[in-house]
Parts: sequence; C-alpha cells; structure tokens
Amino acid sequence: MTVRVLVVDDHPVFREGLAASLAALPDIEVTGRAADGPEAVEMAATGRADVVLMDLNLPSMSGVEATALTCALPDPPAVLVVTMVDDDDTVLAAMRAGARGYVLKGSSSEEIAAAVTTVASGGAVFGPGVASRLLAAATAVDRSRPATSSAFSGLTDREADVLALIGQGRSNQQIARALGLSVKTVQNYVSRVLDKLQVRDRTQAALRVRDERGTR
Repeated sequence: MTVRVLVVDDHPVFREGLAASLAALPDIEVTGRAADGPEAVEMAATGRADVVLMDLNLPSMSGVEATALTCALPDPPAVLVVTMVDDDDTVLAAMRAGARGYVLKGSSSEEIAAAVTTVASGGAVFGPGVASRLLAAATAVDRSRPATSSAFSGLTDREADVLALIGQGRSNQQIARALGLSVKTVQNYVSRVLDKLQVRDRTQAALRVRDERGTR
C-alpha cells in the first residue's frame, strides 16, 4: 500500500531534500509540501495525505498548535513530528496534542519511511525518554484534573487541562508554554471554561477547582 505524505518545514532546502528522498522510496508518495502551520492544516484538510511530517519550529503558528488542529480534523491524517532533539518539552506537547510519534532530523530516509509506515498503520514511534515523560505528565494531569463525574464533566480533555492549570495559579502565558499552544488559543479555552462553569473570572474558576478537590 502506498502511503501519502505531506512534508511540513519552513526551511526550503530541508523540506525539498526530505520530500525528494522520501519520493524516491517504494510505497511512499509525497502529495504536498507546506512551509508553515496554517498551510499545513489547510493541506491536511484536503484528505490527500495519510501522514503529515510536522516540523515543530514553524512561523506564524507553532508545530504543536498545527498538530492539534490537524488531529482535530474529520478523518485526520497521522502526524509524525520531525525534530532536532528527542527529549524536549515541545516534543512532549506535540504528543499530547495528538502526534503519534517523532523522528530526528538526522535520521536516514529509510528510518523516516519506516516511522511513516508505522504511524500510517496506527502505530506509534517515540523513544523511551519521551515515553516515560509522557506517562509521567499524563499521570500528573490526571491527579490535578477535576473528577469527570462532577460539575466539570462538560469540559473537554483540553479544557480540563487548562482548568487544572488555572487552579494552580498559572497565567495564560504559562499555560501556553505547558500545553504547547499559542496565548490566543489559551485565551479562547479560558473563555469557554468560564462560560461552561458559569463563573465571572479565572479566580472563581480556581476556587471551584480547589473546592472540588476538597470534596474528593
């Protein structure tokens, strides 16, 4: 089966080189190239890619946010992060945003192709360092997240993540860094959380979190 790939990177030399090396391999078809996050999401929405190779350091929109938007599409392609490092907070944020794994930029085209095939078939590709950090982060969020059987059950998982961090007294900038989102996106999540909880401001939301924890 041929796997269709969208290559996303803002550096034209790397982008074209990666696309050319993958296109030369059997069972890989490069169906598109994107230079930034909005273009990547727009091209992913066309349904012409099975896998998106996503750089994290993109202009105008972070690779993490582009990953989250891509993974939220109807019938989304798998996202495989392309990164310089294999143990980084941004890589972890991309995994939590929905990426199925990552490959290092220094990997051979055969190694990247193998990772592409793996995620296209529903598998995951990441090293033990990120795997352990991802598990630890998920456990920490679960401990701090309000119980879903409570008044907070109407929140999405990401809204619950934002609420948990509000309860810790984090600013929008700190929440954005923790979740790998833009500040504007965090502001939108905060507004939705306040609306769903029917509270006036984040202070009242934080108090609701603490009250909920006190009853558990």
